Amino acid sequence: MSIMARVALLTLAALLSACASRTPPAPVAQKPVVFITHPEETSPVAADVLFRALGLVGTPYRWGGNTPDSGFDCSGLIKYVYNDAAGISLPRTTREMIVMRAQSIGQDKLQTGDLLFFATNGGSQVSHAGIYVGEGRFVHAPATGGTVKLDSLNKAYWQRAYLNAKRVLPTEQHLARLP
Repeated sequence: MSIMARVALLTLAALLSACASRTPPAPVAQKPVVFITHPEETSPVAADVLFRALGLVGTPYRWGGNTPDSGFDCSGLIKYVYNDAAGISLPRTTREMIVMRAQSIGQDKLQTGDLLFFATNGGSQVSHAGIYVGEGRFVHAPATGGTVKLDSLNKAYWQRAYLNAKRVLPTEQHLARLP
């Protein structure tokens, strides 16, 4: 048998054995966390925050950054979006944001524009934050080398790290009561 025939036979055998292998087991499905969005309670200001935050997806991460030109870290992104879209001046750091006087919100009551806080270093010390945009998703500036991105609260990582949420934007009902 010629060398070419042997190579062809070995290649054919390898291909057939690869096709005969078992398929990998299906991954174990995690039960997703259900997030309820209340669109009827979303204010026009919350919509402005949503669109401004989503418009910054892809902006480079930079520790200490707080503008689209320089890049963002997580708290710089939040401070910029709320000031630019809603005229609200927020503290500069996640540690200052989590202790500010604002209504704490349960995960089942999240609305567009709520601030999300995480302990990504373990424990209960806040180290990261993002802006909730609805349907279990949030915008954040995650890490060096990355960019501002849209992420899911259903991911096990974010569920483990989740600490708290705060509402700094007025709801439609609150706006209706203002003079």
